Amino acid sequence: MTIWAVGDGADGSEASKALARRITSSRPDRFLYLGDVYQDGTPDEFRTNYQSVYGALAPVTSPTPGNHEWPAQRSGYTPYWSAKKGRPQPSWYSFRTAGWQVVSLNSETAHGARSSQVRWLRRAVSGSGDCRIAFWHRPRYSAGTSHGDNADVEPFWRALQGRASIVLNGHEHNLQRFRERRGIQEFVSGAGGHKPHGLRPDARVAFGNDDDRGALRLRLRPGVAEFAFVADDGRVLDSGRVPCRR
Repeated sequence: MTIWAVGDGADGSEASKALARRITSSRPDRFLYLGDVYQDGTPDEFRTNYQSVYGALAPVTSPTPGNHEWPAQRSGYTPYWSAKKGRPQPSWYSFRTAGWQVVSLNSETAHGARSSQVRWLRRAVSGSGDCRIAFWHRPRYSAGTSHGDNADVEPFWRALQGRASIVLNGHEHNLQRFRERRGIQEFVSGAGGHKPHGLRPDARVAFGNDDDRGALRLRLRPGVAEFAFVADDGRVLDSGRVPCRR
C-alpha cells in the first residue's frame, strides 16, 4: 500500500503541477492532501487551482482542511469534496488500510480537550496497539520560520500518545522530520509548491529541507511504515522506517 502526503501546493502554479505529476505517475493507492487551497478556498479556486493540480487524484484522495480554505468551507471545501466523493464530507474521519488505522483531523475547527472532535478521537483510537497515522494541517512542532510550533493542537497529541506512531502535517512550506517525541514520529510535508518557507536550526529536527519541492511517500504493511521524502525530480531526500505495535 503506497500513500503520498503533501499540502500547501494547490495554487495552480507550474511548481505545484510538477510535483503533482511525480505523485500521480506513481499511481498511489491513497493521497492525503494536508490542506490549503489558495488563497481563500473559494469554489472558483477549487475548480481552477486544486482541480488543475490534484484533480486527477480525487478518487483516491483523503483531505484535511487548511487555514486558507476553512473560513469558506461551506461554499468551497465541503461541497467540493462531497461532490467528488458522492457523499457528505465529514470534518474528521478515519479509515483502515494495510494493517493501519488512518485518522484525518481538523485543526481549523474546535479541538480543545473537551471538544466533540477530541472526544471522538479518543474513542476512535481506543483499541490496542499504535499502528495509526493521524494527519491534519497545522503541526504541533515546527522549525519553520513562518509559523513555528502550534501549541493549540496539543489535545490531539495527548489523545494520540501511545496510540499512534506517525503524525503528518503541512502549513509550513518545507519538509521536516522530527526525532521521535512521546512515541510519535512527526512529519511536516508542506513543500507542495507554494512560496517556500525557511527553516531555523532546531535540535528536535532529524531532517529538514527548505530548498526542494517534495512530498512524503509512505509504503505501509502490517507492523511497519517505510517513509521517503521525494523531490519533484524523483530524488529521495530522506528515508527510513517507522515500526508500530499491532
